[in-house]
Amino acid sequence: MLSFRDNEQAFRDFINQHQQRVYNTALNTLQNEQDAEEITQDVFIEAFNKAHTFKGEAQVSTWLYRITLNKCIDHIRSKKRKKRFAFLTQLFHDSGEPISDAGDFVHPGVVAENKEKAAYLYKAIDQLPENQKIAFLLSETEGLSYAEISEITGSSVSSIESLLFRARKNLRKILADFYKNNTR
Repeated sequence: MLSFRDNEQAFRDFINQHQQRVYNTALNTLQNEQDAEEITQDVFIEAFNKAHTFKGEAQVSTWLYRITLNKCIDHIRSKKRKKRFAFLTQLFHDSGEPISDAGDFVHPGVVAENKEKAAYLYKAIDQLPENQKIAFLLSETEGLSYAEISEITGSSVSSIESLLFRARKNLRKILADFYKNNTR
């Protein structure tokens, strides 16, 4: 069981140890630096408030991945609801305001010559169904094993294998046109 209530330094150490992993997971999932920073703060607030619920049956990192992904999924769903509402508002009330799109996301760690490819890849990943996207990101960007992804998502290992197979197949389809048109 984790306890930070009476030990501020222990909580600071906990944040320092896990902050980069939480931020990277949120950034890869949300594809927006400001949203990732906000989610990272929310994750550690929840970890502080719910530390007493951690029983030690899983690794702390698994528990944090779970919190992070849940916060990211809630954030994505909230944005989709807001976009739908904005679209309906625009249909029925001539506000003249364009609906903003997510824009082109480029991961800050991508070198300049690969930015176009990375932006296209993240757009392709974003088109995957939510469960495929999460499994793919945890596998490919976080380097987690099928067993670790299974524990985080609450799905069986065979389900994770299937999700990753379908995600890769879907990405190949989505990216086929890009690579056909951009080979030199």
